[in-house]
Amino acid sequence: MLASGFTAATISKWLFFGTIVSSILVSITDTKYLFHIQLVPHIWRYKQYWRLLIWQSCYNNSSELLFGVMTLYHMRILERLWGSRKFASFLVVILPPTLLLPPVILALLRPITYSTLNVLPSGPTPLIFALLAQYHATIPTVYKYRLLFSSSSTDAVTCSDKSLVYLLAAQLALSSMPGSVIGAAAGWFVGIAWRRDLGPRTWTTWRVPTWIIGGKQRSGEDYDNLRRRLEGEGRGVGSAIDGNEGEIRQRGPGGGSQDYLRND
Repeated sequence: MLASGFTAATISKWLFFGTIVSSILVSITDTKYLFHIQLVPHIWRYKQYWRLLIWQSCYNNSSELLFGVMTLYHMRILERLWGSRKFASFLVVILPPTLLLPPVILALLRPITYSTLNVLPSGPTPLIFALLAQYHATIPTVYKYRLLFSSSSTDAVTCSDKSLVYLLAAQLALSSMPGSVIGAAAGWFVGIAWRRDLGPRTWTTWRVPTWIIGGKQRSGEDYDNLRRRLEGEGRGVGSAIDGNEGEIRQRGPGGGSQDYLRND
């Protein structure tokens, strides 16, 4: 897991570069206005429900893109820990709730705030925070350090090797307030719900087909060949052990000393 780059993290690499490319294309084609969500007028008045499916496709500004992909880069360690198949399965099962939950929360909070909350910025922020919840719960802290702001030891902040990741994520969540905070909170909630198995029965056990990630599904013949090979190796090791035990019994305790005395 200490390997650099995207070694053993194919899905993370595609997600990383896909976010960058889609954001650049949207900026070049001047179609940014198609991806964010405004409850009024996009949803309530114009019935543009297709926005609920595409609003996580790209970021609309460079600062969100920078902090988003930097946080995604650190999430590649989850794929190395879980494997590409489980990582891809996680992304697939949490995509629907991370797409729909933030707009629902926004719709519930809008009347309370006198229509102040109306905009949901585009970008995969909920997806990133669902991954961040797994990162927080799964990846252990390697080391800690303290930052001193004065000569007094009381004015110190304890940080860890994971603090930089949390700092990037916090900047991402605060980049387009208040809509970005809603997306980040919803993504974190979905990630915690997945981890505690609070969703559907097969939420945490379902896996994408192996061929989707470029793997090969093992057949029964492959398992039979593996079993026969392991049994053959086991018999070989057992024969070697029996042969060594027979030699030890023949010589007996102190066998080398007895042979030496007989030769004299």
